[in-house]
Amino acid sequence: MTNKIEFNKDYPSIKKSDELYKIALELIPCTTQTLAKGPQQNVKGIAPKYLVRGKGSHVWDADGNEYLDFNMAIGPLSLGYAYDKVDDAIKKQLEDGITFSLMHPLEVEVAELLNKIIPNAESIRYSKAGADVTSAAIRVARAYTKREKILCCGYHGWHDWYISVTDRNAGIPKTVQELTFTFNYNDIQSVIDSIDADIAAVILEPFVFEEPKDNFLQKLREVCDKNGTLLIFDEMWTGFRIALGGAQEFFGVKADLACFSKAVANGMPIAILAGKKEIMKVLEKDVFFFTTFGGEALSLAAARATINELKEKKVPAYLARQGKKLKEGYNKIAKELNMPYTKCIGYECRSLMTFDASAGNPLEMKSLVQQEMIKRGILWGGFHNMSFSHTDEDVEYTLKAYRDVLPILKKAVDEKNVLSYLKGEPVEPVFRKVSNFNTKPKKK
Repeated sequence: MTNKIEFNKDYPSIKKSDELYKIALELIPCTTQTLAKGPQQNVKGIAPKYLVRGKGSHVWDADGNEYLDFNMAIGPLSLGYAYDKVDDAIKKQLEDGITFSLMHPLEVEVAELLNKIIPNAESIRYSKAGADVTSAAIRVARAYTKREKILCCGYHGWHDWYISVTDRNAGIPKTVQELTFTFNYNDIQSVIDSIDADIAAVILEPFVFEEPKDNFLQKLREVCDKNGTLLIFDEMWTGFRIALGGAQEFFGVKADLACFSKAVANGMPIAILAGKKEIMKVLEKDVFFFTTFGGEALSLAAARATINELKEKKVPAYLARQGKKLKEGYNKIAKELNMPYTKCIGYECRSLMTFDASAGNPLEMKSLVQQEMIKRGILWGGFHNMSFSHTDEDVEYTLKAYRDVLPILKKAVDEKNVLSYLKGEPVEPVFRKVSNFNTKPKKK
């Protein structure tokens, strides 16, 4: 019998998932197209590996088990699965066609919407994935400033210029690796110490979970202006969530270029590069950034419908309200149980559960909570990725599950043997080595 969103007697059967996974091991390197969706990020032997259907905030796996989902496709589903207004827009456009031999009017219509919503979106270009537009932004910045080096903070995709600073940099020429450097979030001195006359751009996620302190973003804007360096916001997670106009609107700090994807089309593949007209002019003749599917009409129709719905329903405010209940509720339960080693942090639209190493292995503790949440019908990766489909009932049920699960974690920690409570292998880190972060350019 398949599991439901309830306090199930047993962990879900994942026989079909495992059968598919066995084939994938032979055919697909790493078995997944997105690391955050892969089995490495879930308790092996317990967590489902393949989802086949979703509606609202609920999903069903390949074995028919139902879950309340707080991963939401790792970010794109700002409204929820199979959201009628967006799906209807896709179906209507599908009747007329998907990709055409000339430009499509939706390219203009969506650009007009974005121009009105996003600060500094004087010029707009489309692509299909977040890494496309962050890489395009870097190329634009280099062309505009006639400089080569980049300072970055956060995660910006799989392309050479960024991934060279991580431990998964095999296949990237040494000369490329010597052009990108990192700085610490909320540490303006680390930027000042690293920036020089050849820094074309500073690119960062305006926040990941940690909030900017002491006017960090404003000071970053000032440092960039003083050095003639472009400021790029990677708004994959913040755009259309923290505010309709993203972090630029929320914090009142304008970037020269901004990159968006995830939340703007409720799951359809589209990415956006927006910025000042003067800077984006290099795309006219000097910088080559074109792709066959950049004007694909289904995604543009979904984007138009999603943006209008986000605006009309005041979705960012709703995400904050629902997310606040979960964040505060989790922390209240942890405090009542005297568990200072775990807390929920971040902004309400996307919060994170943390586990302090002083109490044990953080990945093992996270894995135990994930395991027990899955048994109770909640697909949980340590985050609250909020959507417009997360109802009051969803929130109440999730808090009820936390109240049931956190005492299990407390008991395991008190016994100093969390690993023995796991029914499968614990989750793994995405990047195993980060000692090369906060690297500084060599001074001439």
